[in-house]
Amino acid sequence: MTTSEIGREGERAATDYLRDHGYQIRHLNWREGRYELDIVAEKEFIIHFVEVKTRRAGGLTTPEDALTPRKAAALRRAAQAYLSCYAITDECQFDLAAVDIFPDGSLQVRFTENALELNW
Repeated sequence: MTTSEIGREGERAATDYLRDHGYQIRHLNWREGRYELDIVAEKEFIIHFVEVKTRRAGGLTTPEDALTPRKAAALRRAAQAYLSCYAITDECQFDLAAVDIFPDGSLQVRFTENALELNW
C-alpha cells in the first residue's frame, strides 16, 4: 500500500467513525489556495476540524506523534480561512482521528476531541 493509499484508507475510516457517532460531514479534503483541512464536520452546533493521521500499526511513530506544532499552526490558518470563506461564527474545535492500519488490513480509529487549543 502506498502512502497516499494509506492516507485515503485512514480518511475513509475516520469519516465512517464520525458518521457512526452522529457527526454530519460538511467537507472532505477541503482546499482553498494553500490551505487544506482533512474533514470538517458538525455535531450539536459545533464545527469540528478533524485532522486525520494514519500510520501502519507497530511503526516507529504513532499517528498522534505526527501532529507537530508546525502542522497545528497550519491547521489553525486553514480553519480561519474556512470560517472566513463561509462566514461561520459557530463554536469550533480541533479534533484528531488517529488511525492504525494493521498487517491484515483492519483499521482502528482513536478519536480525540479538542486535540489542539484554538490559540487564534
